[in-house]
Amino acid sequence: MANKSLFSSLKSLVPKATARNDAGGIAYAFSPKQALAQFAATGCFHGTFYADAEKQLERLKELTAQVDDNVFLAKLAVYSRERAYLMDMPAALVATLASRDTVLFHQVFDRVIDNGRVLRTLFQMIRSGQFGKKSLSSSLQRAFQRWLNQASPDKLLSASIGHDPSLRDILRMARPTPLDNSRRALFGWLTDKEQSKWAPATAIDLPVQVQLLVEFRMAETAEQQIALLQGTSGERPALRARWDLLADTAKGTEVWRAIAQRMGPQALRMNLNTLQRHGVFEDVAMVREVADRLADADEIRRSCQFPYQFFAAYLNASNDVPHAIKAALHQAAEIACGNVPELPGPLVIGLDVSGSMQSPVTGTRGRGSTTKMRCVDVAALVAAAFLRRNPDSVVIPFDTRAFDVKIDPSDSVLSLAERLAKFGGGGTDCSLPIRKASAGYANRKFAGVVLVSDNESWVYQGRPYFYGTNGSTGVMTEWQQFVQNQVRLHGGNFEGPKLICIDLQPSQTTQAPERSDILNIGGFSDAVFEVINAFLKSDTDRFVTEIESVTL
Repeated sequence: MANKSLFSSLKSLVPKATARNDAGGIAYAFSPKQALAQFAATGCFHGTFYADAEKQLERLKELTAQVDDNVFLAKLAVYSRERAYLMDMPAALVATLASRDTVLFHQVFDRVIDNGRVLRTLFQMIRSGQFGKKSLSSSLQRAFQRWLNQASPDKLLSASIGHDPSLRDILRMARPTPLDNSRRALFGWLTDKEQSKWAPATAIDLPVQVQLLVEFRMAETAEQQIALLQGTSGERPALRARWDLLADTAKGTEVWRAIAQRMGPQALRMNLNTLQRHGVFEDVAMVREVADRLADADEIRRSCQFPYQFFAAYLNASNDVPHAIKAALHQAAEIACGNVPELPGPLVIGLDVSGSMQSPVTGTRGRGSTTKMRCVDVAALVAAAFLRRNPDSVVIPFDTRAFDVKIDPSDSVLSLAERLAKFGGGGTDCSLPIRKASAGYANRKFAGVVLVSDNESWVYQGRPYFYGTNGSTGVMTEWQQFVQNQVRLHGGNFEGPKLICIDLQPSQTTQAPERSDILNIGGFSDAVFEVINAFLKSDTDRFVTEIESVTL
């Protein structure tokens, strides 16, 4: 006869851990699709705390080999580019499709390979031979030729920035047939061919913006360059080239000020140090103009910018950048918090501040780092953004201790994120925020728990590599206790709280396996907030489901 007390026990609800994470801790293995989704939302092919670029590449290839659903790969490539805003990972998925399904490859190529930077990345990946091809097959050539012939002159000019490979390398390998003399002249100019080899095209056939760029580079005075940037009434338009196409030949501070006035919001935000070095901010009027544009509420709301972008600009701004501009970044981040959804009920927000979270979020530690933005900075900003929109929530920073934090409501979201990121630096116990919430907030009702981490928990109850109840992770043991208490508090028709694990780094394991009350999600773009909001309101929009909902 069955032991009724055994099967009614809380222990029977806690699954046994099945794997080890990169830190050696107890964990649950993701399914290949879920693991691949995590990589597609977080992977940048730069060294992280636990895995170098080569290891990440090998993991990606192993996972794609295990996922035989090519439609899912195609949708994942689109999601990775359009919603997670990555470049290397979606290019790698497209390169994989080139060898597995040419129809789907062509179907998603134009959506994923949407700028010159991603085009060059794909070209480099193909030539490396890592994805089954070492040269441009006829199918690949057609895709590259289509891109090169359909891209606007402005897009091709932007694509010409960068090397190894350069756009010239791609043009020489893809060998597109120009559609007209304008395109023939442009291809000739981009590949540095002598004009005699452009025939029947001539320099007059070059697009107007290219002619203006050539004239700018050959100008002898700052006044001539400024006149080209401003244009004149009538038939002579203004030069609208990216700032980095003008930088090498710009003649002095006044020209740089004219360039700054024509930068788009993103370019302006990302190049504050460059403008400072060139004396743009010595002009008080320019400081005011740039600050006003950075904090333009209508533009921020219209473009749905997330606070992360302004925090990155703030962290990277040199000490010489004027205070008014840094204050504008604070203001812009506050406005951008309005783009974060207000969630259905207060949350417990567990903020991982352990040692591994000190590494750059896009990889590569130490010299050569791709960003000053660390994993802990992103985690702190996500927590601060949640708190700004859901002020009754509780933030609990943790490593192998859970820290008490007093939140000042008057703090800006960037100041709050900076302060939260200064905690910790030790090992990792992801169960602590849940345990502290159960003990310290036993009479508070919560909609759920959000853990923002790199998912490398390896300590539980102060003991390394220690199992929880019934061989589970510490997170699952503490989660079951938290659920039981919240169901008691809410009573009635409450379906129970939900646990969301946001993973900021590529991973194949988790501390809490997928089920109706648990969501694992990778990345830190605004798409993360959308998926979490949908998950808390219903059980229909999970991370993999969100990817599979992409329309090709």
